[in-house]
Amino acid sequence: MQALGQRLRAARLRRRISTVLFAERMGVSRDTLNRLEKGESTIALGTYLRALRVLGLDRDLDAVARDDVLGQKLQDLRLTGQKHRRREESTGGDRGQS
Repeated sequence: MQALGQRLRAARLRRRISTVLFAERMGVSRDTLNRLEKGESTIALGTYLRALRVLGLDRDLDAVARDDVLGQKLQDLRLTGQKHRRREESTGGDRGQS
C-alpha cells in the first residue's frame, strides 16, 4: 500500500493538484489524504479507488489480475489431473487388475 500511496502522490503532483483540491474532489479530509499518500493500511480501499478516479487512472483497475498466469497454470493442472482420473476410472484403473 505504501508504494501505491507514493504513486498516487506522484500522479497528483504531476497534475499540479494541491492537497486541498484533491482531498475536496475525493470527499475526504486532508489528513486522510496525507495518510493515503503514505500508504497507511487503515485507509479503506474505496478511498484509494476514489483517488484513482479523480486522477483519471481508474481504468488501470481493469488490468488488476487480468492475466492471472499462476491461477491459469493451477487450473490447467487440475483439469489435466481430472482427465487422467476419469480415464483410469472408466478403464478400471491401473491397480493390478488382470
